[in-house]
Amino acid sequence: MAQQSHDALARAVIERLAACEDPRFKQVMTLLIEHLHAFIRDADLRPEEWLRAVEFLIATGQASSEARRDFTLLADILGASTLITALDQARAPGDDRGAMTASTATRWGPRTRISGSELPLGSDIGEGVLGDATLYYGRVTDVDGRPLQGALLDTWSSHGGGGNVQSVGQTMSARGRFLTDAEGRYWFWSIKPGCHSVPIDGPVGHLLERMGRDPYRPGHIRLEVSAAGHTGMTTNLFVADGPCISFDAAFGVGDNLTVEFDLHAPGEAMDGRPMRAPYWSANHDFRLLPARG
Repeated sequence: MAQQSHDALARAVIERLAACEDPRFKQVMTLLIEHLHAFIRDADLRPEEWLRAVEFLIATGQASSEARRDFTLLADILGASTLITALDQARAPGDDRGAMTASTATRWGPRTRISGSELPLGSDIGEGVLGDATLYYGRVTDVDGRPLQGALLDTWSSHGGGGNVQSVGQTMSARGRFLTDAEGRYWFWSIKPGCHSVPIDGPVGHLLERMGRDPYRPGHIRLEVSAAGHTGMTTNLFVADGPCISFDAAFGVGDNLTVEFDLHAPGEAMDGRPMRAPYWSANHDFRLLPARG
């Protein structure tokens, strides 16, 4: 087909949306058709390549379950999850200064099946989990630095050996929810997370191998942070000098998402807890944008 015929085909498909009554859906579908047709033309896609792509998508769906979302993983390793999150945060209200000082949201990642329990500040959610004891602490404020009392931090992480503590058949661990105090402060104990691989036993893992890419993610702890009157966020805090920090398979690492983990000798920790072995601490403050109207 000549280029003009190629363009005419895309236009013909788009014209079939004329009766669509949802403006946003029509806009998205129009762009999808335009970009899909352009991709097929630019790649000069062969029929057998298209069939393999369809088979890959079917296999990705078949590999998914309640506890595992391989389409989410696919979006992660292609950078789509990070881009969508960044665009969403940019839509939040507030001036440029607020947008610059707000904490950075990042990809949602695999969703846990059970929410953690609400626990008192200072609780240890890392008991029985492989990894070095770590005190996480900081404040939650608005973009002007005013403390947000009662802000909720919902947190979970992989264990220190790099495994996933939320796997099917395992007890929910390294998981908890905390409310900030009157000064917007939070603190809790967990473990220092380790570098781990994304699932490589399914079609997305085979895709990574075919692309010649490393499947590892740097050690990180995930947090959902929310407060009344403010835009909640999901974010990851990465071990700044940990392995894999330079080649995150999910493209989630950002300069303001890396945290220095400080090593301490045995003794009384900052929150008064007696420690018989060396331990780590990680300090990070969260700044939330105003809620969307």
